[in-house]
Amino acid sequence: MKQLIACCGLDCETCDARIATINDDDVLREKTARAWSALNNAPEITAETINCMGCRAQGVKYAYCSTYCEIRKCVRAKGLGTCGECVDLEHCPIVGAIFLHNPQARENLSSSAED
Repeated sequence: MKQLIACCGLDCETCDARIATINDDDVLREKTARAWSALNNAPEITAETINCMGCRAQGVKYAYCSTYCEIRKCVRAKGLGTCGECVDLEHCPIVGAIFLHNPQARENLSSSAED
């Protein structure tokens, strides 16, 4: 499985926070901060907070991903790599919210279980 697939199945490789970090792109950081602030009604998201190398990759993590993400906490507590390894995946209300907004995440986890 790709190391850049997050615990929830999102693809960190396509995440604007990771792209901005890799390219040290302050314009993309600002754009991402504005978008995420509006999406999450969270004015505390600023360009300075947009730094991440990916959920499961080595290096800096976006604060939400490293500290607050209930999905990542659950996966780590169970000693798993991703939700794709969990027997409760199909009935999990926590990761299910991700699937509603990003069906590709479910597919990413399904393909990871086959690897």
